[in-house]
Amino acid sequence: MGNDEKTDDPTRDPTRDPTGRRWHDMGGLEAGAIDPAEHDFALWEKRVDALQVLTSSKGYFTVDGLRRALEDMGPDAFEKMSYYERWIAAVTQNLIEKGAFTIEELNTRMEEVAHRGKTYGEASLKDEQR
Repeated sequence: MGNDEKTDDPTRDPTRDPTGRRWHDMGGLEAGAIDPAEHDFALWEKRVDALQVLTSSKGYFTVDGLRRALEDMGPDAFEKMSYYERWIAAVTQNLIEKGAFTIEELNTRMEEVAHRGKTYGEASLKDEQR
């Protein structure tokens, strides 16, 4: 089979399982009951959501770009990362691709943030001491 030929045969496509699903396609699979009251969003999750809305509305990426970055993460991400951890990784990937900042700039900034302290309280105390 040449590179230009496509197949609907899932056994010939390494990104799909024998049912034809890709690894991230979980719709309709048994997962148990969902209790919507069991999860109150953490502050950082709300901030990730706000960042996604803001950066996509400013034209840095579309919902398709976000989805592509999420799907490119591979199956390990869906097993080991939370929903919003995957979102922030996808938003970050899109912003890097768009040139909003470089990986080096992000690393430098993350080091600066880490020096503030592990909690908002620690960071606030350090800010007050300055």
